[in-house]
Amino acid sequence: MDFPDFSLENKNLQWQRFCDLQWYSEKLGFWLDVSRMHLNSNQLISLEKRFTKAFEAIQQLEKGEFSNIDENRQVGHYWLRNNQLAPSVTIKESIADEIDEIECFSQSILSSELNSFNNEKFTDVIWIGIGGSSLGPVLLINALASAPTKLRFHFLDNVDPDGISDTLNNLDDRLKTTLFVVVSKSGGTPEPRITMDQIRNKFESIGGPWNKHAIAITMKGSKLDLKAQNENWLASFDCPIWVGGRTSITSAVGLLPACLTGIDIRKFLSGSSLMDEYTRNQSILKNPAALLASVWYFAGDGKGLKDMVVLPYKDKLEVFSRYLQQLVMESLGKEYDRSGQRVNQGIAVYGNKGSTDQHAYVQQLRDGIDNFFVTFVEVLKDSNQIPQVNGDLPGDYLSGFLHGTRDALSEGGRQSITLTLNQLDAESLGALIALFERAVGLYAELINVNAYNQPGVEAGKNAAADLLKLQDSIIDLLSDNKKRSLKEICLDIPHSSIESTYLILRHLIANNKSYNQEGNISNPSGLIFYKTNKLY
Repeated sequence: MDFPDFSLENKNLQWQRFCDLQWYSEKLGFWLDVSRMHLNSNQLISLEKRFTKAFEAIQQLEKGEFSNIDENRQVGHYWLRNNQLAPSVTIKESIADEIDEIECFSQSILSSELNSFNNEKFTDVIWIGIGGSSLGPVLLINALASAPTKLRFHFLDNVDPDGISDTLNNLDDRLKTTLFVVVSKSGGTPEPRITMDQIRNKFESIGGPWNKHAIAITMKGSKLDLKAQNENWLASFDCPIWVGGRTSITSAVGLLPACLTGIDIRKFLSGSSLMDEYTRNQSILKNPAALLASVWYFAGDGKGLKDMVVLPYKDKLEVFSRYLQQLVMESLGKEYDRSGQRVNQGIAVYGNKGSTDQHAYVQQLRDGIDNFFVTFVEVLKDSNQIPQVNGDLPGDYLSGFLHGTRDALSEGGRQSITLTLNQLDAESLGALIALFERAVGLYAELINVNAYNQPGVEAGKNAAADLLKLQDSIIDLLSDNKKRSLKEICLDIPHSSIESTYLILRHLIANNKSYNQEGNISNPSGLIFYKTNKLY
């Protein structure tokens, strides 16, 4: 466990530190370098007891213990890439069967065994889902799908009317040859349901039979699953209760879009599984996820005091920082620890791509407030389709920018991690994702929080539901066409908030000419609101 302290002055010692702290897998062509983080031997020794408990907790999780005690459920995303880990024969078989079914179904689409209702080949996919139901598929397709693929994907991950409208307008006649994939684990999340209703309404308005084009990914027995079964949709794939949205990329959520775009899902799963094996090693220095969790811990004093800036030097990994935002921040951003103490934990994640950010926020990273550490992601092999022109190779400059930025940050006392892939393919991407999943799980054990619940997200959903109920009450109240002030409206609607009432009315007036206001807009308290039945 002995290695030199970080030092730029002594190049030989720093080189020794690089060699001592480097983790490498020849099978994956994968390097992890944490030598530019200010980690020392004594710090690692101080974490040994915590890691012993953390490794034991992860072992129990993989064996099927109900690790997410707040929601009384198992955490089984590791089983998805090695079904032999699953705690029952039923789960083992269901995982294997699901992978086979996804491959078989996708092949039937790509080979035109299954066609659109007018017997033409499917040309497009509208993917309806939010959070992990969308981020994983977007990452997979951006990183690995060869262009052009037989199917063009369009992601509707928000209930923005403009986004829905733009997608439908861009498809135009191709809507008749579009598959519709609706992803909702619970089957009751409002955003995908509302978006689905809009797309379905448009498709049926041009004579399209929804069930001949629709696919569900949801829990077996959910409202969405029952709907798909009762209406005889093309397919309904399982997203089990023991898989969280942010770790669902190796479930049907990630595997179906991967298969539909020609990505080798077996290699993707094998890369994930191999990284899982490496991250079960109980020696911190030989376990890349433990190394990551360690440097995260000491960089932020165990309290997340430094942000994680993710800089992949590869266009295909541009959305990787967004993917990690959900994985890291939803898992670790918790108000209370497992003992009920208020800790307000978390690690903020942001980023884009290099070398774009040489000309954006790297200036502040180098010279501004030191409240972050950088995670560089490097891919060694460049495209062989780009020749040397006038003595220049773009990949050489990209690599130069990465390592030059890394050196410049170190000279300014700024910390960084470097992840290097020999090449970006299904196996290495699977390993990259699995590495961060395990690092998050281990780090959560170090700081004693539940990495698998999301009370803040649920609070936001409940608050949104309350506002929509208030809107319904306001609409009902104003249906009598009487003029009322904000104060009068709130007196007639018990437990209403005057500010929320104003914001709802402002939106209604902007989008529905039946609703009106009188008075000075700069004085909201004095405004009068009413509804008319006047036609415009």
